[in-house]
Amino acid sequence: MGFCDDVKTAAEQIAAAPEITIISHIDADGIACEAILSQAISRREIPVRSVFVRQLEPLTMTQVPSDSSLKVFTDLGAGQQNLLLERGFREKEVIIVDHHVSQPCKRQYTQVNCLPYGHTRMSAAGVSYLIAKQLDGANIDLAKLAVIGNVGDMMAREKCGLVGPARDIIVEDGVRHQSVEVRKKDLNCYGTATRPLYLSLAYNDDPYIQGISNNPEGARQFLKRLGIRQQKSDGRWFVWEEIPVEERRIIISALAEQLIANGERVDRLLAETYGFPDEIPRTPLRNAQEYATLLNACGRWSKPQVGGAILRGDRGIAYRDAEHMLNNHRAIIRNLLQFILDSGVKELENLQYIHVGGRYPDTIVGIGAGMALSKLNSAKPILIMCEVPEDKGLTKVSMRTNERVVEKGVDLQKALNDASTEYGGGGGGHKIAAGAYIPKTAEQEFVNRVNRILGEQLAAAGPDNR
Repeated sequence: MGFCDDVKTAAEQIAAAPEITIISHIDADGIACEAILSQAISRREIPVRSVFVRQLEPLTMTQVPSDSSLKVFTDLGAGQQNLLLERGFREKEVIIVDHHVSQPCKRQYTQVNCLPYGHTRMSAAGVSYLIAKQLDGANIDLAKLAVIGNVGDMMAREKCGLVGPARDIIVEDGVRHQSVEVRKKDLNCYGTATRPLYLSLAYNDDPYIQGISNNPEGARQFLKRLGIRQQKSDGRWFVWEEIPVEERRIIISALAEQLIANGERVDRLLAETYGFPDEIPRTPLRNAQEYATLLNACGRWSKPQVGGAILRGDRGIAYRDAEHMLNNHRAIIRNLLQFILDSGVKELENLQYIHVGGRYPDTIVGIGAGMALSKLNSAKPILIMCEVPEDKGLTKVSMRTNERVVEKGVDLQKALNDASTEYGGGGGGHKIAAGAYIPKTAEQEFVNRVNRILGEQLAAAGPDNR
């Protein structure tokens, strides 16, 4: 049996089901999974309902119905199969569509997981799309949604573009459908559809460019020296995608020179990016990165259904609600970022950490930590803890690092999973970003344990990484 066989098996099981319940995660990848599969299932006239959960754990398992429907778990489930076993679900009642590390389980639930087959750069939305396409080749219109889910789950970040089946199958399907536009050597920068160009440059730290990154005025003066027109006659600032191609080349060349002059690598200056020509210019829906951020805002503020409605084409009430959430999302994260910087972090040998208590929602602390990393010691992963509103005895832990640290051998997913298991908790995620839940009483011990595990990872990768 191979990955394609698993996809085919899941599609056959879905096609034969009299009714289906989708249980999905609340981030951009999970929301995209739900939108892809629910539409593909509905097109076969199979009744389907959806449930979104922040995490699959004992507290949220009560949201999964105990009815006769086929339960399709998307972007979660692989690492929580024992919860399904404890709930009494039989093999024929469950399909798991995931891309996270799988947990051994006595029951062999149907699972479509790209990770065991070496497809480490594909998200659950990508797997969901392959199942949808197996159900009906006409579902090629859903490739766009899978691109958004993959980019939103940072599958394009490490390689500056999607790779493997996510690129060769899903992106190509989107291009054929004419709903996805590929720019092969675009500026590796966020906000190219909505932010004034100088702010896109200033708020970008991958790569970090001396005098420009974290320096809006420095970025504005940089463009002025190049003779780039930055505003329209009505005073509105140009965004990157509105800049003429020749001027883009001038900007990229100057940025490369700036990096080289400061002894920095230029390999992350350019990336393959994915745009959506059918969307309105100067909106977050115009490219995959910003679209995914909009979906994340919906999920983090407990309205993933709004994000799903947008993926289904709602550009009215749902989109206006999402814009409001996105603005609020950004404001709260800016506040969180400032709190981290003002409060300061504690440093250990292999990590830096902070506890924000109950000041901020546990759904966004990881995002704030990631943004703070470039302004702190970026050579060490950052660990952030916060209270869990539903259970005062639990602590939510999030960790973030960057590609340079991952290249040295660090794997945050493994570190958090191994450490949290020792304290009766649970964790998951990816090498570059991961999370866990632990008992509140074990906080300091847990931090120290993660610090030791990271040290072991660096030592195992070689003496130069210590």
